[in-house]
Amino acid sequence: MALSLDALKQDPLDGPRLTGVEGVPDAPALPPENRLEMPVQSLRHFGPAEVRKPIKPNRPPYLARLFVFGAGLALTGWGAYEMYRVVSVSSVTLLQWALLALFTINFSWIAIAFTSAIVGFVAELRRKPAPPLTASLKAKTAVLSPVYNEATARVFASLYAMIEDIEALGYIEHFDFFILSDSTQPDAWIAEERAFRDLRARLNGRANVYYRHRAKNTGRKAGNIEDFVTRWGGSYEHMLVLDADSLMTGHCIVSLAAAMEADPDSGIIQSLPLIINRNTLFARLQQFAARFYGPIIATGLAIWSGRDGNYWGHNAIIRTKAFADHCGMPTLSGKPPFGGHILSHDFVEAALIRRAGWSVYMLPDLQGSYEESPPSLIDLATRDRRWCQGNLQHSRVIGAAGFKLATRQHFATGIMSYLASPFWLMQLIVGIMLVLQTRYVRPEYFTKEFSLFPTWPRFDAERALQLFGITMLILLAPKFFGLLLALFRSAERRAAGGGLMLTLSALIEIIASALMAPILMVIQSGAVVQIVFGRDTGWNPQRRDDGSIPFKDIVRRHRLQTALGFITGVSAFLLAPSLAGWMSPTIIGLILAIPISAASGMLSIGLALKHAGFLITPEEAAPPPIATRANALMQEFAQMGFDDDNGLRAIHQDEALRHFHLTELPPGEPRKRGAVQPERAIAEARIRDAESVDDVVSFIQPKEAMALLGDRGLIAMFAQLPEHSTAV
Repeated sequence: MALSLDALKQDPLDGPRLTGVEGVPDAPALPPENRLEMPVQSLRHFGPAEVRKPIKPNRPPYLARLFVFGAGLALTGWGAYEMYRVVSVSSVTLLQWALLALFTINFSWIAIAFTSAIVGFVAELRRKPAPPLTASLKAKTAVLSPVYNEATARVFASLYAMIEDIEALGYIEHFDFFILSDSTQPDAWIAEERAFRDLRARLNGRANVYYRHRAKNTGRKAGNIEDFVTRWGGSYEHMLVLDADSLMTGHCIVSLAAAMEADPDSGIIQSLPLIINRNTLFARLQQFAARFYGPIIATGLAIWSGRDGNYWGHNAIIRTKAFADHCGMPTLSGKPPFGGHILSHDFVEAALIRRAGWSVYMLPDLQGSYEESPPSLIDLATRDRRWCQGNLQHSRVIGAAGFKLATRQHFATGIMSYLASPFWLMQLIVGIMLVLQTRYVRPEYFTKEFSLFPTWPRFDAERALQLFGITMLILLAPKFFGLLLALFRSAERRAAGGGLMLTLSALIEIIASALMAPILMVIQSGAVVQIVFGRDTGWNPQRRDDGSIPFKDIVRRHRLQTALGFITGVSAFLLAPSLAGWMSPTIIGLILAIPISAASGMLSIGLALKHAGFLITPEEAAPPPIATRANALMQEFAQMGFDDDNGLRAIHQDEALRHFHLTELPPGEPRKRGAVQPERAIAEARIRDAESVDDVVSFIQPKEAMALLGDRGLIAMFAQLPEHSTAV
């Protein structure tokens, strides 16, 4: 029975509640509000009086920092001196000075990563088993799952599995769960509401689960979290922030809450997520690297950062009141890409809460934190484009008042992670130009300064080869450390197929990474150039499922890189065969960009390697029970068809769903005379012109459908239409 327009003009909370899924009454989707103020923070002004005094003073890890940065800078100085000796066989030309400068910048980047990895490797060798769970918790924690046009089967299955795991441990009363939707697609919005009602019915009151959809996704994910904090944050001592692909064991979640309660100075405690559930070639390479190399890098970072750590935006617990007081995100002046909302807000939130005197640190030893990864090279490039813009925005934040020196280093590392690509590319270009100059440019015999010999760029070839070899060893050292550590640990070695298979898997990962590196170098260099010249990236949902990309799209995305590879290879060979040999890894990677990218997203290759025993991780050999449960639930939820159904049809057909949807809509703002909302006006016109729901579905555009679903009056009109036209 369709709801009448008069009924819909009433407050939807009036009258009896319609029953939800399987007869369970629809309770309000949200708890009573308990607001916190979240003032916007200044990047220009911050004084010592605003810094809280720690309850338990903690000394920074000066010795670790001295080693990481002292040894890193010393190694950089040695590398720069060796490169100077390479180019200073004769008088040094301007191009040679440029080569020396670029090499020094690039070498410093890998030198500090190397020394940090040494610290991580030594610490991992001495790692102790994690302590048991605490006997009790006192505070209440909100577990937040922000979503943006995601598949509900994946998000809700993971959330349900986490709820079950916490419940099994006996701590469920200390956690409330929020699905915070910023979805802008009508089908995604309605699928979320259907999945939420189904989840509520399954739980049958065993856990508090809430759902909120924002009409406007102002501030993107940062704005989504801010909306929660300012409306409900006062009810929760802590909030644990997830991503749409996050999965955490109950043990990990409870351990983070216990760590926060045990440390009154903690503001953010970050876990180390491992990648699971990946099957395409590219995703399996990332999964293998994250499992065996990631802990080395993360542990080193955690040790030298100490309490001046960083935040990666998810799988971390945050002290809610401290976050509200100090993490109100400022909007940068000017237009995107360098102005507007800060995309990589997590780094900035860590910096703001740390400067106020709260600790930010990581627990790299804590097990049970998982995420997924992009399924192909193109998907990674798409995500990286957004991260690149966000990190380059930090060039306007790094000098903010009151930030800790270690915090500024985190910003510098993030910025350099993307500037490194154009710096490496420029170094290659300068090297080619030097070869061109040596081969084709005539020496200047009559310079302004008297000389018996012409100015002619010369190199110490033997020293250059030695320096290249040492540079490669330093670059690959973190991978070697991770491999050695896994070989030392018998359980991990056996889980990966034994020492031989583990070593061969590492070799496959290194070769594949070497071939993909020049492709990513050119892609990231292009992204940096686009951002510098003012092109905004926007915000698109990440593709998370396994699957190939149409070949024509791969050709379109990589044709310029392929052409660049051919041009570079032919030019280098014509200049000097030795130059072509030296650049062969870069040339081959670029020439094969199209087939490499196509292969990266193929399930068949990834699964073939898996069945042959390559790139196996311990989490694959013995899947975590929560991952097995989440995967089974995802298949079960997918069969319900929420993600495949048309949202408008679902709202029309299901009166209880429609009533729930209307109940959760925010109060409409009074319309000003003469003000017209184009999408709403068009949606109303289409409904009036339609003879059936079939007509509306065929006529309406996504933005107009969102306007329809956000308007009680339009829903009332829509509900009166028959499902199908009766006209013959």
